[in-house]
Amino acid sequence: MLSRLKLLHSRHLQHFVESLKPLSGYHTKCGIYGNYPRTAPDFKIDEATVQNRIYQSNIYRLVEAYRSHGHKKAALDPLQLTEAECVPELDPALYGISAESNQIIQTEGIFHGPNMTVEELVNSLESIYCGPAALEFQHLESSEEREWLASAFERRGEIELTAQTRVELADIMLRCQAFDHFLANKFVNVKRYGGEGGESMMAIFEEIFNKCSQSSISDVVICMPHRGRLNFLTCMLKFPPVIMFKKMKGLPEFPSEVAGSGDVLSHLYTSVDIKYNNKDVHVSLIPNPSHLEANNPVAVGKARSKQQTHQCGEYSPDPRDDKVLCVQVHGDASFSAQGIVAETFCIAECPHFNVGGSIHLIVNNQIGFTTEASRGRSSRYSSCLAKINAYPVIHVNADFPEEVMRVTSIAMDYRKKFQKDVIIDFICFRKHGHNELDDPFFTNPKMYKAVRGRDSIPNIYAKNVVSEGLVEQEQLDGMVKAWNTTLADNMSMVDSFVPQRFDLQQQWSQMVQAGDVVTLWDTGVSVDLLKFIGQKSVTCPDLKVHPNVQKAHVDRRLEKMKDGRGLDWATAEALAFGSLLYQGFNVRVSGQDVGRGTFSHRHGMLVDQETDEIHIPLNHIKEDQTAFLELANSALSEEAVLGFEYGMSIDHPNNLVIWEAQFGDFFNGAQIIIDTYISSGELKWLLQTGLVMLLPHGMDGAGPEHSSCRIERFLQMCDSSEVKVDGDNVNMLVANPTTPAQYFHLLRRQMVRNFRKPLVVVAPKILLRLPEATSSLDEMAPGTTFQTVMGDPGVSPGKVTKVVFCSGKHYYTLTKERENLKLQNVAIIRLESLCPFPSAEIQTELNKFSNATDFIWSQEEHRNMGAWSFVSPRFENILGKKLRYVGRDHLGTPATGIGQIHQAEAKALLQQTFN
Repeated sequence: MLSRLKLLHSRHLQHFVESLKPLSGYHTKCGIYGNYPRTAPDFKIDEATVQNRIYQSNIYRLVEAYRSHGHKKAALDPLQLTEAECVPELDPALYGISAESNQIIQTEGIFHGPNMTVEELVNSLESIYCGPAALEFQHLESSEEREWLASAFERRGEIELTAQTRVELADIMLRCQAFDHFLANKFVNVKRYGGEGGESMMAIFEEIFNKCSQSSISDVVICMPHRGRLNFLTCMLKFPPVIMFKKMKGLPEFPSEVAGSGDVLSHLYTSVDIKYNNKDVHVSLIPNPSHLEANNPVAVGKARSKQQTHQCGEYSPDPRDDKVLCVQVHGDASFSAQGIVAETFCIAECPHFNVGGSIHLIVNNQIGFTTEASRGRSSRYSSCLAKINAYPVIHVNADFPEEVMRVTSIAMDYRKKFQKDVIIDFICFRKHGHNELDDPFFTNPKMYKAVRGRDSIPNIYAKNVVSEGLVEQEQLDGMVKAWNTTLADNMSMVDSFVPQRFDLQQQWSQMVQAGDVVTLWDTGVSVDLLKFIGQKSVTCPDLKVHPNVQKAHVDRRLEKMKDGRGLDWATAEALAFGSLLYQGFNVRVSGQDVGRGTFSHRHGMLVDQETDEIHIPLNHIKEDQTAFLELANSALSEEAVLGFEYGMSIDHPNNLVIWEAQFGDFFNGAQIIIDTYISSGELKWLLQTGLVMLLPHGMDGAGPEHSSCRIERFLQMCDSSEVKVDGDNVNMLVANPTTPAQYFHLLRRQMVRNFRKPLVVVAPKILLRLPEATSSLDEMAPGTTFQTVMGDPGVSPGKVTKVVFCSGKHYYTLTKERENLKLQNVAIIRLESLCPFPSAEIQTELNKFSNATDFIWSQEEHRNMGAWSFVSPRFENILGKKLRYVGRDHLGTPATGIGQIHQAEAKALLQQTFN
């Protein structure tokens, strides 16, 4: 009776816990673009199952103990260095059961197998949960998922591997091994991060691709670190070995007409169609930087973009419409230690970031660079981080390739059914050290004595398939010989082979590499169309808008549209977005609070004050609209979210992808993504991105962390020249616009041009509502464009003796002070573009002031920050004009946190400028 009460209590508690889980409705019942709500599962355990569990409660407790704790005893280490753990919970006597009992167990609802004796049951449980594969799933919140996984795992022996599949598996592992041996012989001093010791990971990819070919999945996006990457590229993704060999000899992977710096061998990537079961599956292996795990959110973002293209996943009214799969490959040490992994898990099921689940593969070498696992993490397994999202973890011993394939099949089926992530902890070893030039015996002699004392996984498995009569040894030898011949032939072509251009293909075919001159683009739009869009941007029928939003946002915008003047920042942005949507470009804005805007200015996402229903007016411009605005209020993450947005931006040129920081300096939480992807991705990998970063900036007395977007850091990352004129081919654009019209043109220019460059916008705070910082529709009309330099039409050039150059919000402070002082001899020139540096436009302005003798650079930032160190040498070297610096002194923080000091600095700055 006590056992029955405990069981019933457990069931009721579980139902209560599940009732607390929120549904993914995101304040909308019918869905908004990029997020259609899912229906809650209707799962019930049948009465016969419940009754049998009650009747045989102790047996059920024993089975559940194996399901919960069996992994602790599992034989997962191919090196057999781990001592078997005593797991008291698995002792049948603990449940009043004799392990040798011949009592027949009615297994219905208790164990997924035929009726059997207690002894047979215990043996089955040992084999299933404590063998070379193990499962962690009892932490899952859903009863349905737990029941499904138990059934799948306990029946995995029923997954048939045909003789042909097993021979193909032997072949691919042997080819991987042969590839490593070939490189070891031909390139003795090259770090290749080979797959030796982990060759059976190819079984995982083989099963993934097979499953995709048997389903609706047509695109697979993969991120992968260096371990085994070259094997995967050549042996499975048809990457030409000759390109690798050229790289190993220090030769470029790009043709000579392509501008690019290239990257290291272990970061090579590809995009290719591979055929399985007579169906093409497109596989994108994205490039990775040396910052481990940074590629995770990038891969997920690219997968999300492909879903947008296919109109599947959350871009479909049926979110289970599944055409794209994301596979994330990790290292064991980095998976448990790198914070971006947790950030990526955090957004995995958030609206506008969900891709219907990823397959995670941890290539578990059981060691970091030289650090053993016990020193490299605090958890039992490297995979434990996955439990923060209640994802199942399947551990598998790499010595058993067929078990590897079977658990991959289960992982794929789980992801398809539940649209959630699943983790395969693939436990293997490295034959060599971290790379082939290391001596692992220095730090891990015990492990490497075991490694050197055993045969390879491909050889062991090949002997098995031969001994079973599935294939002759001569046939396998012939396959390997043919592969070695292919490698040798590719080696002989190294000197004569000319790499082909692989960028700007398919959807990017209309794009070009930017040239060495700055081009001018008409980004204006018909005034009538802008008025129409402006009206539509606040049209929200039957929506009970907040009174303040109705008055200050909706009504005021409608008034401004009538005479076309006094347009604020948010209006100009809405007009830019709407006009791009009208032309067929999708727009996505991501970041914390972007729907409303951090400064309560955007209100692109209106919320009904009675029902919480969301309405995005710009998605209802016209009836046959084909492009849409996605407003993705993100988790409190910078690195993973920015990586995700970068991934979206590199997939398709017709999507304007914008990331907005809450405050400008918050980008520093994502510095790795900026350094390794945004600023350098095109140079390293020829991947163009039109990603826009909006970084609110302004020295307003808000203290060190809410003032500066660190303009100087971005300018330092630019490859703008100090001694010659810049072209469009700079690696990154940095702009500090001072009017809404300028912002409008910047956004439109990102899409109108026939190339893509990342854009950093030093975005406003107080300018969002500053009356002086407004624009008219005429400034956005056809024939208008972004002005890289804005002159001073309010002065008489002949009277000017002092020319003040500045950038951004500081302009309005300077002009106000000039008016207060009633000065007529001072011209104030704005640099709206910092990179590319607008040399010609500045020279045009300088030519106007023949009587000027004092040339100043004035900035509100401190001397070691802001744009001073960037503009000064360019003025001097390119324009022959030495500037005098006026601004705050050097400081180790972006701003003071003391109000009185801030005010004193601001006052002194103005005095220095105009005295």
